[in-house]
Amino acid sequence: MFGDMSSMMSKLKEAQQKVEETKTRLHHVLIDETSSNGKIQVTITANRELKAIKIDDSLLNDAEELEDYLIVTLNSAIKKATEINEQELAVAAKSGMPNIPGMDLFK
Repeated sequence: MFGDMSSMMSKLKEAQQKVEETKTRLHHVLIDETSSNGKIQVTITANRELKAIKIDDSLLNDAEELEDYLIVTLNSAIKKATEINEQELAVAAKSGMPNIPGMDLFK
């Protein structure tokens, strides 16, 4: 019984380590998103950290249009980053989890 518990604890620590390694790796996964008009480009990491924003000069004359395109483009980039982040962390966590009957956390 205690051997199984020790093994499970070891596997849980391995899973935690894999998750942390994945989080670190995701800091280097970059997502580029461009606005529908091609005048704004944003780059964020898969951990949803903003790295760069490029704005075409023609948008600088209309603050409302600029804001609208920024919001849509940033939200799209954040959505993509979140999907990648969640998928990668689920894989990392599941790969290190011990097989505990009745605990299907990641289907």
